[in-house]
Amino acid sequence: MKIVVLDGYALNPGDLCWEKMKTLGELTVYDRTAPEQTLERAADAEIVYTNKVILNREIIGRLPKLKFIGVLATGYNVVDTAAANDAGITVCNIPAYSTQSVAQLVFAHILHFTNNVALHAKSVNNGEWASSKDFAYWLSPQSELAGKTLGIIGFGQIGQAVARIALAFGMKVIFNNRSKKTTDLDAHQVDLDTLLESSDFISINCPLTSENQGFINKTSIAKMKPTAFLINTGRGPLINEQDLADALNNDKIAGASLDVLSVEPAQPENPLPKAKNCFITPHIAWATLEARQRLMQIAVDNLKAFIDGQPINVVG
Repeated sequence: MKIVVLDGYALNPGDLCWEKMKTLGELTVYDRTAPEQTLERAADAEIVYTNKVILNREIIGRLPKLKFIGVLATGYNVVDTAAANDAGITVCNIPAYSTQSVAQLVFAHILHFTNNVALHAKSVNNGEWASSKDFAYWLSPQSELAGKTLGIIGFGQIGQAVARIALAFGMKVIFNNRSKKTTDLDAHQVDLDTLLESSDFISINCPLTSENQGFINKTSIAKMKPTAFLINTGRGPLINEQDLADALNNDKIAGASLDVLSVEPAQPENPLPKAKNCFITPHIAWATLEARQRLMQIAVDNLKAFIDGQPINVVG
């Protein structure tokens, strides 16, 4: 059985191994695959894994040997699942592997705004503490999270993990979710307007749908406190990027931290990298070693289950 991984580098840049997958068939791993290379590389494969390489109806229709598509991520919009279903191809994704890692990065961004460790460490390295007349100084406002309100948009596994950390910091937690959620956490479901108006920090942790694309825009931002900070580790297109850049540059909100953009890698014309008080990480929330180890194991488990005739994590 021929197994082809089209873009394996993001999952495994060299600190993991493919040995478990090699036990399941003849494995070929490509670090990256350009669109024009997809058909040639996947031509004889029965099993194809993709992270961001697009497998649309045309490509799927030209891969007659293909039986299984494994998506090396939770989101599976890169695969035309309807076309795969029409061709009798099973598509599986990797759910819930990065929950704790994403929640951790949410708070890395939040703590950047409250403490700005890097700024102060650089100041000390530059000798400014050694030359200071005082035993302490600060270059940005220092504030406590205790007592602040965190609004979480999307209260699935990641949203709830974010809530647990917030509660440990002594924060008040409110959340908005598209369906009614019951929870044993000290967190309260509210409508979106209430969340926007009440929150000191807003964490976006919802999936992207046709209904919520661009829902963070000029209108919704206008409802936020001018002292509020926005964190997005969800999906880039949830935000109207020009509206957010305009709001930041005109002090409508205090700051934003983003791990995702509408087009990735970041494009030169995107207004956010140069916007005031906007801090962007290159889609790394999922990328801890531990999360990638889980992802690799689930990818192997998905294929084993398919071979055994009892597929798991099937999507589409």
